[in-house]
Amino acid sequence: MTTEKDPIIVLMTAKDITEAEKIAGELVKDGLAACVNIINKVRSIYKWQGAVCRETEVLCIIKTVSGNFEPLKEKIKSMHSYTVPEVIAIPIEMGSDKYLKWLVKETDVLSKAI
Repeated sequence: MTTEKDPIIVLMTAKDITEAEKIAGELVKDGLAACVNIINKVRSIYKWQGAVCRETEVLCIIKTVSGNFEPLKEKIKSMHSYTVPEVIAIPIEMGSDKYLKWLVKETDVLSKAI
């Protein structure tokens, strides 16, 4: 059973480094993400509106908790230039205890609002 504090990784691609950094900065500032790694110049091949597209994009690896997924997804959608931005979550099954505790602490939006 998933709880709101279960750590997850969210993958998002952006059109360029400027967009990726802007979105990442807001996610971290708002406590929706503890950390975002930005990998520039990822080659993406995908089908869009019936055509095979080949683009250079920026990949963001976002570390957060499952309870933040919906507001994080909405924040990304509100800032993103794509009609259908990639926002997919992967559970973190194992990791360094200290790192995962830090991740949960930094993304505890509910307790920060009190």
